[in-house]
Amino acid sequence: MEISGIISAIVIGIVIGLLGRLVVPGRQRIGILATILVGIVAAFVGSAIAAAFGVADTDGVDWVEWIFQIALAALGVAARPGEGPPLTPTRASAVGVPGRQ
Repeated sequence: MEISGIISAIVIGIVIGLLGRLVVPGRQRIGILATILVGIVAAFVGSAIAAAFGVADTDGVDWVEWIFQIALAALGVAARPGEGPPLTPTRASAVGVPGRQ
């Protein structure tokens, strides 16, 4: 892979990561850098899966490849562990958070 291919994969990975983040409902506990990294990995893995199914290179836009990539990015964004459940008033008072009762 040439440097231009790597740069385009990173740019596409950023877009894929952001689209994956938009697909997941609710607030995600993942930073923008982690979202970009998840998108880059999802772009590479999604391309490999599409190639394995023989749909990576089609005439026009490779919609199936994009679907694989966005679905993997959404799974990566959703699967990233957060700091735990959000503090509800009941849970905040149970763990002793001041001012959250």
